[in-house]
Amino acid sequence: MKYIDIDKENELPGKRIKEKDTFSFRCYPEIGCFNRCCRNLNLFLYPYDVLRLKNSLGISSDEFLERHADAVLCPGNFFPEVLLRMSENQQKTCPFLTDSGCSVYADRPDTCRTFPVEQGVQYDATQKKDTPIYFFRPPDFCLGQHEDRQWDMAGWAKDQDAQRYHRMTIRWAQLKRLFQNDPWGAEGAEGSRARMAFMATYNLDRFREFVIHSSFLDRYKVKSAVLKKIKAHDAELLIFGIDWVKFFLWGIKTKKIRPR
Repeated sequence: MKYIDIDKENELPGKRIKEKDTFSFRCYPEIGCFNRCCRNLNLFLYPYDVLRLKNSLGISSDEFLERHADAVLCPGNFFPEVLLRMSENQQKTCPFLTDSGCSVYADRPDTCRTFPVEQGVQYDATQKKDTPIYFFRPPDFCLGQHEDRQWDMAGWAKDQDAQRYHRMTIRWAQLKRLFQNDPWGAEGAEGSRARMAFMATYNLDRFREFVIHSSFLDRYKVKSAVLKKIKAHDAELLIFGIDWVKFFLWGIKTKKIRPR
């Protein structure tokens, strides 16, 4: 998921899919390229992806990030990208790929659900509004693009059970847009505030413990209904974490959190 300059839209690879546009695609085990797209990837993981995957695997956020992810700070960015670590074999396959397909299919990342479409966000500064934007961009080896089945984006998202993923990814993209400018100052992107922001978005188990058992609730007033939700539901905790980072770093107000 990336922010796209509307003036440079025509320079991007792939075919733009607008609301009423359709594309051809079908993937199934008997197709000749089945699972070929699950190899040698730069697969970016968004916070909701990590949430779903660590729960699917029955491990903590710490364990997932240690075993399966690499955090990379790209030039010109002020928050790390998190990538899925490929297996150490010749084909560098996805670690969750098996002979029969994806072993975490029900909780696969947003990028996998959207494939062969890539998604981004256009920001309208005048209206202060984010709009999802989609491009049909299958790799050359993909035979599914030559199948007869037709989709529009709404139908494809529903078929892939991707609606909630898309909503959560948009929330994350709205926060990531703020990191186009350096919020860290002299302490840099590896300082204590940066570690806190990363924990609040990617390491939810540790963030929950921090909220409940540190001095957090002495410094911030959190509505009781919100506190009840974030104690019980990871998705609610992630939404809370994103809102808190906006407040913590940029002072963007939220009804959920107030300083005491």
